[in-house]
Amino acid sequence: MSTPERSTDGGAAAVWAGRAGGLAGACHPGPVMAVTALTAALAVTAGQGATRSVLTAAAVLTGQLSVGWCNDAFDARRDIATARRGKPVVDGAVSVTEVWVAAYAALALCVPLSFACGLWAGAVHLVGVAAAWAYDLRLKATAWSWVPYAVGFASLPAFVALGLPGRPWPSWWVVTAGALLGVGAHLGDVLPDIHEDLATGVRGFPHRLGPDGVRLLLPVPLAAASAVLALAPAGSAGTWGVAALGVAGLSAVAGTVMGRRRERAAFAAAVAVAVVDVALLLVRGTGIA
Repeated sequence: MSTPERSTDGGAAAVWAGRAGGLAGACHPGPVMAVTALTAALAVTAGQGATRSVLTAAAVLTGQLSVGWCNDAFDARRDIATARRGKPVVDGAVSVTEVWVAAYAALALCVPLSFACGLWAGAVHLVGVAAAWAYDLRLKATAWSWVPYAVGFASLPAFVALGLPGRPWPSWWVVTAGALLGVGAHLGDVLPDIHEDLATGVRGFPHRLGPDGVRLLLPVPLAAASAVLALAPAGSAGTWGVAALGVAGLSAVAGTVMGRRRERAAFAAAVAVAVVDVALLLVRGTGIA
């Protein structure tokens, strides 16, 4: 008589595991972890203590989770209509309602965690999260789709700076570099799926440029961020700064030239420039405020 009971328990556990896996896939785990890890690393290099760095990372993690789940939940109807594979909601791993519940739960956690880092720090971070939600719910399909990315990425170093002892305002260059990285991230995020998006009527800023236009523009904001990070902070950039700027510039040019014949070349070059930007941002992290 015990076998059916164990089977039922095992079946329930498998269902819950499947739903958990579906939620994990629906949150856009790659970008979530990348943004959280970068912000946590910046918090450490900027001088936040261990406890505050963990708190900063927790606030960013919950914010990014809420944005990722909101994105998949809102796009679920279009994804289902086009039978877009690789989406947990389309594959039946999790329901739209469950994804919405997860999005609002993560957002509810994000608010107190953000304000625990300070009033101004929390307000700035939540502005960035609100911009990302605005992108998911409306701005994605408009010519202003780049704005939430610029605001969201600019808010992250500002959030870190305002969470330091004394609540110092962030340096202009780190906010500018963050905004430029955000625009580059938007172009890079859209490029792999631009043909599918165009087929379903999405008309954001990159879609209006078309695939060729995106490949041409993609390295520009990232290379500009490299220049800001290498040259704008006080103190000499040194040999390493000049070398990093050279690598970023060459990668950007190579991606622009090769991207006309090979679709993935522009994206690969943008990734290379973005890696340089992240390295510069972390090296310069001590001067963000």
